[in-house]
Amino acid sequence: MNDEIKIPNHVAIILDGNRRWARKRGMTPQEGHYHGFTNLENLADYIFSRGVKVLSVYAFSTENFSRVKEEVDYLMNLFAVAFKRYFEKQNKKNIRIVFSGRRDPLPKKVLNMIDDITEKTKNNTGAIFNICVNYGGRAEIVDTAKKLCQKVTSGEISIDDIDEDLFTTNLYNCLPPVDLMIRTSGELRLSNFLLWENAYAEFYFPQVEFPDFDNKEFDIALIEYNKRNRRFGGQ
Repeated sequence: MNDEIKIPNHVAIILDGNRRWARKRGMTPQEGHYHGFTNLENLADYIFSRGVKVLSVYAFSTENFSRVKEEVDYLMNLFAVAFKRYFEKQNKKNIRIVFSGRRDPLPKKVLNMIDDITEKTKNNTGAIFNICVNYGGRAEIVDTAKKLCQKVTSGEISIDDIDEDLFTTNLYNCLPPVDLMIRTSGELRLSNFLLWENAYAEFYFPQVEFPDFDNKEFDIALIEYNKRNRRFGGQ
């Protein structure tokens, strides 16, 4: 690929299609999630190697708790064990790991993993890997509004201080806006993902399910991104 290709600063991915991928192969949903996680390990490394500075992934939404208990329990264990092991490797690469989402009702083992990895990587100066777990875009906006209300009530800020920049700095994590938002498996919707951060993102919806969204597929996404004319409301 042409080295002069424009690289988005912040890429966000909805990791969609793990269960459908598994079903087509006679596998369980859990096996699909495992293959999706294995793919994410390799893909994230490649995305950072291409020069992306921030990667956000939709790992588990607030609505996903409505799935069958066996599947939810499997995912919680995957986060607590496999994710922790993988993030330890990212720590050695100077990657800062942050998590976006509500803590309740995540199990203690997941919260312990989140707190441990966040603390260990907080001073890393490389790229940022933002994992959205028990995340909802509307919930983030509501929680941010509540946080700002508390600051106004305590006298820390005045209501006239609140603008878009201040709102952004009080989100779950203060990250740059998303440049490229990818949802795999061909679904054409945001599903409550990074509603504030995706305001001017370019959207890309490949048909391929996430376990098959590999390095080559990401390069195709970059080519598509480079075809876009980003005007941000201007001419």
